[in-house]
Amino acid sequence: MEKIKQIVYAGDSTVTFNKVDTYPQAGLSQGLLLYTKDEVFMRSFAVNGRSTKSFLDEGRLGFVSEVLAKDDLFLIQFGHNDEKKEDPTRFTEPFGDYQKNLKSMIDLARERGAHPVLITPITRRYFDEQGSFLPGHHGAYPKAMKELAAREQVPCIDLTQLTGAYVEHLGDMPSRALYVYPKDNTHLTHYGATVFAGMLAKELCALGEPYASFFLDEI
Repeated sequence: MEKIKQIVYAGDSTVTFNKVDTYPQAGLSQGLLLYTKDEVFMRSFAVNGRSTKSFLDEGRLGFVSEVLAKDDLFLIQFGHNDEKKEDPTRFTEPFGDYQKNLKSMIDLARERGAHPVLITPITRRYFDEQGSFLPGHHGAYPKAMKELAAREQVPCIDLTQLTGAYVEHLGDMPSRALYVYPKDNTHLTHYGATVFAGMLAKELCALGEPYASFFLDEI
């Protein structure tokens, strides 16, 4: 019998494990389960609207601390709400408190013997009037996360780049199916969560062990 494995996922509304009351919205934590082995248990601590600052200020890392254990996979994905300069309860400077807050999550993982992975935020689906994709709407946050990951020597998956390239490849009309369009161009449908989580699963497997052992052999 295989030993139970646990993925602990911290993030915002693009990660949240949604229920029927928010249908058709779906998050990466539920999409990722489609790619995991049967013995993998998902603990999603992602909450709508949270930044690294509000996540910590509300004591949510304490909830993570209660369950995070040795050899767990700890996925950390923030950025959408850290960008909101108009909201002092959520805004962080990318090369300031954003990095500091992410490091506190990495530190917790190391204390528990878990495996932290930083994940840059998924792209927003923005096109101009000519149908050209508009990248770069997460500003310096992906770069700041990647810089921190290199400094701390932890894996970082650039989901901003991967999802952006895919949305640009699809184009305006086809990419609408990935998002809760026309309501918004940020949150994912079940289809979108499945597609983007598949990208994430492939990148995690490409890291080798122990990350690949959480996922199906053929993705």
